[in-house]
Amino acid sequence: MNSGTTVVAERGVLESLLASLAQTPGTSVSTQPQWLKTLRGQALERVGALTLPSPHEEGWRFTNISALTRQSFQPLRNPTALTLADTRHLHIEEATTRLVFVDGVYAPQLSSVGAEAGVSVSTLATAVTTHALVIEKNMGQHVAFHDALFPALNTAFLHDAAVLIVPPDTALATPVHLLFISTQSDVASHPRILLVAGAGSSVTLIEDYVALHPGAYFTNSVAEVALGVNAQVKHVRVQRESEPAFHLASCAVSLGAASRYHSVSIAMGAQISRLDLKVLQTGDGGECALDGLALIGGEQLADAHTFIDHTKPHGISRQLHKCIVGGAAHAVFNGKVMVRPGAQKTDSAQSSRNLLLSGKALVDTQPQLEIFADDVKCTHGATVGQLDSEEVFYLQSRGLPDVVARNLLTYAFGAEVINRIPVASLRSQLERNVLEQTTGHL
Repeated sequence: MNSGTTVVAERGVLESLLASLAQTPGTSVSTQPQWLKTLRGQALERVGALTLPSPHEEGWRFTNISALTRQSFQPLRNPTALTLADTRHLHIEEATTRLVFVDGVYAPQLSSVGAEAGVSVSTLATAVTTHALVIEKNMGQHVAFHDALFPALNTAFLHDAAVLIVPPDTALATPVHLLFISTQSDVASHPRILLVAGAGSSVTLIEDYVALHPGAYFTNSVAEVALGVNAQVKHVRVQRESEPAFHLASCAVSLGAASRYHSVSIAMGAQISRLDLKVLQTGDGGECALDGLALIGGEQLADAHTFIDHTKPHGISRQLHKCIVGGAAHAVFNGKVMVRPGAQKTDSAQSSRNLLLSGKALVDTQPQLEIFADDVKCTHGATVGQLDSEEVFYLQSRGLPDVVARNLLTYAFGAEVINRIPVASLRSQLERNVLEQTTGHL
């Protein structure tokens, strides 16, 4: 494809997406507050000025999304009428609070909002009537969209969102489950999440993307997470879209003083998926732990770009990202840790570990450190390889066939990350998924 044809294709897919703006189900524009209309207008202006990222850009040089330009995504015209019986198998038993979105549209009949004193779990349409100032202060303020097409596109489509506001000194006893279900092919959806955790609060959030059909579609999600002083957030993100789907996501986290954020991100589905995760330490002693696992095969591409930005003293960050890659699949990891001037006593460790299951599997990994303070403790490292032949031989010597030994070792490699998920039933479910995919299907 020559450059002229590429530009036409890029504008074609963008124009088909933008053409659906006026037809998007959700909150009427006329009922939105002025600040939100302004935000959407600014984002729409940026979409008009930006182009699809290409491998010519440093941040996308291993991630070619040209396949996206060969698709035509239409607005959702006829919402799918699901019942609780259709979605019950997707529920997480520990979660009493659940917001469900079907093809990007909130489904109140499938949702369940528990009664937690002072806690607000709702859609944007409801939340702006009760928490207007908090939402205006945070919505669109953490994920930058000026030079990023997909966050700009998401913000232009910001009719509604899942909003979770936890008051200070409040601990949620059970996880909050945000379930995004795809039911139709050729549909684009733009999920939006805002979590504001007040000072001294504690919450576990599960962000879950699934499909009830085998077709191609486009998910373009944005999540913003703001932690107050001494707040604690556990954030589990599971992407198990259909294999022909496209899934592009951005998540931005703001760490207040002495706050703690732990994320576990699992990528298993979609032909092309990418997560851009940025964590900004805004107060002394902020801590984060980022764990990730990509389990892909066939011709899938899974990309994880992370940026941990230490701007204050005594910050702590830990990161473990693993990829299990089979078939002719391609995994990408780019993780940057930056220590700004004055961020003394920063303690950071980053590890990228990758397992190739076939001769055609490919991993590009690039852990990075940029340090501008002199009193820090920072390490990083990366490994790419196949199963250890001595470990395989050891299991064979205990009577296991070669295939079983290899599957068991592959499962154990991925289970290290899954075991860090703080929700038992989801952990068990994903362990079964990994075991199924490591028994000859990659």
